[in-house]
Amino acid sequence: MPVSYLEHYLIVAKSYQASCDWYVSNLGMRVGPHPDFGPDVEVTWLYIGDHDIIHIVPPREREASDDTPISFSEEDIAKGGRPIHHIAFRASGRKQMIETFKKNNTPFIEQKGKNATLIQIFVRDPNGITVELNFPAEEMDETETLPVMSLKPN
Repeated sequence: MPVSYLEHYLIVAKSYQASCDWYVSNLGMRVGPHPDFGPDVEVTWLYIGDHDIIHIVPPREREASDDTPISFSEEDIAKGGRPIHHIAFRASGRKQMIETFKKNNTPFIEQKGKNATLIQIFVRDPNGITVELNFPAEEMDETETLPVMSLKPN
């Protein structure tokens, strides 16, 4: 049976509320309904339109002990995370999204490949997951120049 589409992905987030807020305030997702998994299960489902895409849970006690700081440098955003290198979304409204990132002090990298039909923006969520946003090349006007793709996954 072939895989047909991404149902959702789950993030175990040390900064649980900050992670939920980041996806809402930076990417425009919304918090939506989810099944009742019982009194001991805290979870937030984030939606794009009518589809739940990201599920976020706080870590269990034994998972919360890693205090390694998350880096938001361009080099580390480009390297992606481990074991998930990055998650990619198709997007629109590039200029508005850039303004949102600037307003929220969210570091980002923007680039376009030679002869590419997409403009890519890379950001990092509070958990260190790199998020790729792909915008139609038509959203770039003729006066803009962007770096040519130089991100190399490690």
